[in-house]
Amino acid sequence: MSKGKYYITTAIAYTSGKPHIGNSYEIVLADSIARFKRKDGYDVFFQTGTDEHGQKIELKAQEAGITPKEFVDGVAGTIKELWDLMDTSYDRFIRTTDEFHEKQVQKIFKKLYDQGDIYKGSYEGLYCTPCESFWTESQLVDGKCPDCGREVKPAREEAYFFKMSKYADKLIAHINNHPEFIQPVSRKNEMMNNFLLPGLQDLCVSRTSFKWGIPVDFDNKHVVYVWLDALTNYITGIGYDCDGNSTDQYQKLWPADLHLIGKDIIRFHTIYWPIFLMALGEPLPKQIFGHPWLLQGDGKMSKSKGNVIYADDLVTFFGVDAVRYFVLHEMPFENDGTISWELLVERINSDLANTLGNLVNRTISMSNKYFGGIVADRKVSDAVDEELKTVAVAAYDKVTAKMEELRVADALTEIFALFKRCNKYIDETEPWVLAKDEAKEDRLATVLYNLVESIVIGASLLEPYMPATAKKIAGQLNTKLRGFEELNSFGAYPSGNKVTEKPEILFARLDVKEVVEKADAMFAERQAAQGQNADGDKEQTKDTAKVIDIEPKEEITYDLFDKMQFQVGEIIACEEVPKSKKLLCSKVRIGSQVKQIVSGIKQHYSAEEMVGKKVMVLVNLKPATLAGVVSEGMLLCAEDAEGNLALLTPEKEMPAGAEIC
Repeated sequence: MSKGKYYITTAIAYTSGKPHIGNSYEIVLADSIARFKRKDGYDVFFQTGTDEHGQKIELKAQEAGITPKEFVDGVAGTIKELWDLMDTSYDRFIRTTDEFHEKQVQKIFKKLYDQGDIYKGSYEGLYCTPCESFWTESQLVDGKCPDCGREVKPAREEAYFFKMSKYADKLIAHINNHPEFIQPVSRKNEMMNNFLLPGLQDLCVSRTSFKWGIPVDFDNKHVVYVWLDALTNYITGIGYDCDGNSTDQYQKLWPADLHLIGKDIIRFHTIYWPIFLMALGEPLPKQIFGHPWLLQGDGKMSKSKGNVIYADDLVTFFGVDAVRYFVLHEMPFENDGTISWELLVERINSDLANTLGNLVNRTISMSNKYFGGIVADRKVSDAVDEELKTVAVAAYDKVTAKMEELRVADALTEIFALFKRCNKYIDETEPWVLAKDEAKEDRLATVLYNLVESIVIGASLLEPYMPATAKKIAGQLNTKLRGFEELNSFGAYPSGNKVTEKPEILFARLDVKEVVEKADAMFAERQAAQGQNADGDKEQTKDTAKVIDIEPKEEITYDLFDKMQFQVGEIIACEEVPKSKKLLCSKVRIGSQVKQIVSGIKQHYSAEEMVGKKVMVLVNLKPATLAGVVSEGMLLCAEDAEGNLALLTPEKEMPAGAEIC
């Protein structure tokens, strides 16, 4: 009998590139919860997917020379392959480019506009392209984006806004009345104290500065801004219809039982998303859990340095279940976890090879050696047996208690406590000593039976976290994994059953030095493929270096060169020159002055990406009029043989106005 529905989601992965192991952790965490709930008798629906719109993707597609849809199709395919590789049991993989999702987002936007929750205005602020977020000066941390730490750029554009403050009090009341709504509690306190209680600003929900997004169907200059698009996947993916014709599946599953997300996007899920739902008249999700990050222990993961660890890298080295175990076990409930090659090897050797693998192998080997593989309960008990049985029978309740609090690492620890108790039981009973005395044959058989029964209980509990390993253990013991309802008693393993003759080694011990050397070689190969050295800097060899020769001009004297004034400038604004296919007009701060400079670089740079750049400027060039616009200087560029341009920028951070000499 079902215990009821359980709808769980992950955040949808952003399709700007291949997710690293820290991103992949979330899908494995969600999968372990979903598998546990299914096995515990719940009717589970598990949704994940990809977030595919936004300026960052539009720019990446331009760089790759393909359409945004082609770009996201490729990345979404890679993400889905990774999720499948990690043996995740999602029921739906939604993409925000799915037609049904896009249509519902347009309907939602129009409904909120018609009822007065969305209005048209203009926005001027500091914009972080990677996070696709506007910030005020006071919200920045050391002058940079408070979420990702990257540079922000001034931006102004016409936009639609959502009246967040209209629902703020209602949301505060909901959070106060539902202490389980935001977990862990530290995340709730952060949201209340830093955002809700100081007062919410209205939220920008459309953009005009790029086109890769869902069009606002009644004002096609605008596309729906990322969060109103992305967050609604949780309802569109299960059949929500804004016109009131939602599917039976939606009626059954909503509200979600758990939104599982990274702590970096907790604000969007615990403030924006509930308020959107309130405006739509829909129930709020029951719980939002902001999990911590998995950080690289031996330095920051960097694509430029070629040392990013991906899930498929780790699977190649260690196998799927070893990776699943590590990321689940090593992640604390609230604090960030650490991953390193050395730590991986240590955990695999100690927990998986020694505690679990060796236990299963020894038990099967002794059963074969002493009884030809036959496992029989001859009921010759001893006091030491009762402690083992107590630990085995109590394991399910202990694991369930941890899972109810989403303390997945602690749940795994409880399961391995049973396996450790089994190893201790072997040391206590000394089967090899019992085997020397024929009179103790029945006692020896009972000891081995107790071990096999305990291992089956442990493997049945382990299945949500390490599904393939659990099935292997059951297969070697010639039995099936049990449902949780069968784990409250001891002795269900069929007496007289026969285990496999040749036990498979579940996890081999690894040499940490060999693994690290192999990993270093992999990173070196990756860097070489990217044309980089060990520091992540671009290399050029005699074979790969590209050079071009240009027609030399006549020599000049130093006096003539000395008349030219070159300085560092900072572009503070930029716009396209009307009726020109090539020209951009930039406002360039040089010291205390601001000059207007027109440049023929429109085919190589967008106006938006120019803002914030430090550039090299010929300052004292006589003003000229280009396409009806006055230009007061020249931006210096390099040009290759194919006509590609690159602005010349200072190698190190330099103030606007610094002299170039």
